[in-house]
Amino acid sequence: MSIKELEQIHKAFANRRRLSVVHYVRDKKDANLANIAGHLKLSYKATAKHVGQLTLAGILDKETRSGVVFFSISKEMPALARHTLSLL
Repeated sequence: MSIKELEQIHKAFANRRRLSVVHYVRDKKDANLANIAGHLKLSYKATAKHVGQLTLAGILDKETRSGVVFFSISKEMPALARHTLSLL
């Protein structure tokens, strides 16, 4: 794992909103942006930014079903991220 990848993972988890996103998605197995935004009481745009960072860090996967994008915990998540997730 490169230093840049480590930085991405740490930055992704260095925000309470993103931690809440990961916690919610883990509990629900998968969720779309509207569900996540509603649960966190955040705007759709802000939620999209947080989810985007988590996806770039390899923490979340996205899948499109019937034109709706759903997010789930990545099965190929880096070990460091998996350890951090286990602490939530």
